[in-house]
Amino acid sequence: MNRSARTAALTVAAAMALSAALTAPAVAADPGAAPGGHDATKRAALAAVADGVPGVTVTVRRGHGTWAATAGVGNLETGKPRSVRDHYRIASITKTFVATVVLQLEAEGELSLDDTVEEWLPGMVRGNGHDGRHITLRQLLNHTSGVFDYLGDSGFQQEYMTADGFMKHRFDRADPGDLLAIAMRNKPYFKPGESFTYSNTNYVLAALVIEKATGNDYGDEIDRRIIDPLHLTSTSVPTTRVTLPRPSSRAYSKLARTDTGPTYDVTELNARLAYGSGQMVSSSADLTRFYSALLGGRLLPPEQLKKMRTTVDSSRETSRYGLGLVDRELSCGIHVWGHDGGIYGSNSDVVTTENGRHSLAVNFNGDWSGSTEAIIEAEFCGK
Repeated sequence: MNRSARTAALTVAAAMALSAALTAPAVAADPGAAPGGHDATKRAALAAVADGVPGVTVTVRRGHGTWAATAGVGNLETGKPRSVRDHYRIASITKTFVATVVLQLEAEGELSLDDTVEEWLPGMVRGNGHDGRHITLRQLLNHTSGVFDYLGDSGFQQEYMTADGFMKHRFDRADPGDLLAIAMRNKPYFKPGESFTYSNTNYVLAALVIEKATGNDYGDEIDRRIIDPLHLTSTSVPTTRVTLPRPSSRAYSKLARTDTGPTYDVTELNARLAYGSGQMVSSSADLTRFYSALLGGRLLPPEQLKKMRTTVDSSRETSRYGLGLVDRELSCGIHVWGHDGGIYGSNSDVVTTENGRHSLAVNFNGDWSGSTEAIIEAEFCGK
């Protein structure tokens, strides 16, 4: 099963590749991009590479113009640079797509955010104090449901989130029911509506609600309602595909809680395991287009967009959580809206201003180091 695991020798190769990338012209701008003053953003991208990230790709959309750049490498063995057109796994950024479809269904009168989970998924949320009769769809989308996050289950972590577990199970395709069963064998975090705790289980359930309401796979609904109308040609909800579309870079992980030890190539995996909580693939250009359209009012009626932007206190001091959408206040006082996402070998972030006119998407092809926050601050605050 270990198609591309690397030994500690790869760490040396990584250091050599990064050194070469930094001594050569480390930031390459897209020749077709609009000119602009993005020096601070470039410096922040370089700093991320210097901090140990193999490579980074950044795209900025402002009005009708775009600017894009890369730093570092996309392949530690060959030294091939990253591309501004790279496809990558966007992990929890998937949640914004799922929430958008749920809100579209509400606008069409197919469901209400005040509906209970039990109404749509009878008997699925029961056990150890969980009770879907008292959890609303709104509470799923803003993480106030209290439902346990299956990623926090010790058995799941041992089976999927260790180096040995990943190598054994990287191509598994878990059924959503299996993920729910894992969550239900744990106690809820709190009674519905009492607090906020981020839980990936919420969006597995939200995807299943979409399927129950439409009779279609949730990914097909995302295709029909978002991907096709916006012409997001690099965006998909893969089912059984374990490789990334081209162009793409290799994805790297330590498969550990530290940033030391061997570096593993984890590019090939089956993200269907994450389902509606983090299954999708996209590119920086597509993500800036999506969030610009969303905040610009092209995907939701005003009433539903207002609901999406109605936030609750989150676990982060400088951000609040809406319905699949995060409101962040930057150090300069500017508010940006978006979502971040992390999965094996990929760390991504995308934000846009309130009117959708200034957007940024960034991806690291390593999951153990670097700060997307520094790049966002550089772009919007000039730091």
